[in-house]
Amino acid sequence: MDVRQYYKKMREVESAIKEPFVLVTSLETSDGGKPGIVSEVSREQAAKLIVEARGVLSTDAEGIAFIEKQEAEKKAFEKADIASRLQVTIVSAPEEKEAKPSISETSVKK
Repeated sequence: MDVRQYYKKMREVESAIKEPFVLVTSLETSDGGKPGIVSEVSREQAAKLIVEARGVLSTDAEGIAFIEKQEAEKKAFEKADIASRLQVTIVSAPEEKEAKPSISETSVKK
């Protein structure tokens, strides 16, 4: 592909994307790219992935599933973080010590 055509196509695709960040679903590639991985990327990165045929804009269903998964992972992380900060101290019952005579008892004995 000609470099001029490559960058022209990238500018066209980038101008078609209105949001600054979009969800992109990966495609299978000959160099080992895994299909179906959803990622949130910048408009520029999305255009590059689309032009290089390594990804496509995600569908609404893929986007909803991605957001739900991210929220579930965030809740699990927060729960684990709170659990790691929770400190438990076990205090045993105090042993009865020999009673020391009080001041009034010592003054009475004299």
